[in-house]
Amino acid sequence: MKFLSTALLTLSLVPASSFAQMIVAHRGASFDAPENTLAAFELAWEQNADAIEGDFYVTADQKIVCIHDKTTKRTAGSELKVAESTYEQLKDLDVGRWKADRYAGERISLLEDVLKVVPQDKIFLIELKSGPEIVEPLTKVLENSPVPRENLRIICFNDDVVAQCKKAMPDIKAFWLTSFKQKEDDQTWAPTADDILTTLKRLNCDGVDTKAERAVVTQKFVDQIKTAGYEYHVWTVNDPTDAKYFSKIGVDSITTDRPEFIREAIQK
Repeated sequence: MKFLSTALLTLSLVPASSFAQMIVAHRGASFDAPENTLAAFELAWEQNADAIEGDFYVTADQKIVCIHDKTTKRTAGSELKVAESTYEQLKDLDVGRWKADRYAGERISLLEDVLKVVPQDKIFLIELKSGPEIVEPLTKVLENSPVPRENLRIICFNDDVVAQCKKAMPDIKAFWLTSFKQKEDDQTWAPTADDILTTLKRLNCDGVDTKAERAVVTQKFVDQIKTAGYEYHVWTVNDPTDAKYFSKIGVDSITTDRPEFIREAIQK
């Protein structure tokens, strides 16, 4: 009994993050707060996220702004194409009211603004939505980042962007993003683990961040990528059963709209 009591006491002192993979807040705590806003990122820290993920475009005047869509229609009501607009045109748009009245007044933030709210011991995943034109301004912004470079991550679906970022900033980890498609003829899925490894080697990047597709992402699939020396991350997981599954097979991080909820589900 004395041994058991000591063991339980020791367990109670272990930090929450030691029980599971890194929990990444998708566009911030976006289930509760308006996505990609400072309010959502601040709430993510309150919900004990290990990391935040945000989406970024480069504007017509070479500013990098935090927004997911190509236009402002969904989150701001009025429609402006982000890449064809200046920051001056975008900065006063309300991107909080659509979520809830209490978030009225939330604005489109610069990348510099988001960097300022990342604690020194937390991780920041920067998803690039623009093409290669974003690499040069991104490099300049990150040269003056208050967040340690070892805590920054660059993620992108565009493999050319990933390769260029890794070449320009070799000390910052970069991950290739991909989803999966099932072929109609033989019902197999693509990309395969072999396909992913080929791409990662070609891009000289640090790993992959895939859609959390349980039909594809098996223990064997993850092991094949990680055994080759790469990291394996998944997005976007909001179901507790799925979260437990991906935790069990050893992915490096789980991205979710609900960081606190998913962490608690895994720990149970």
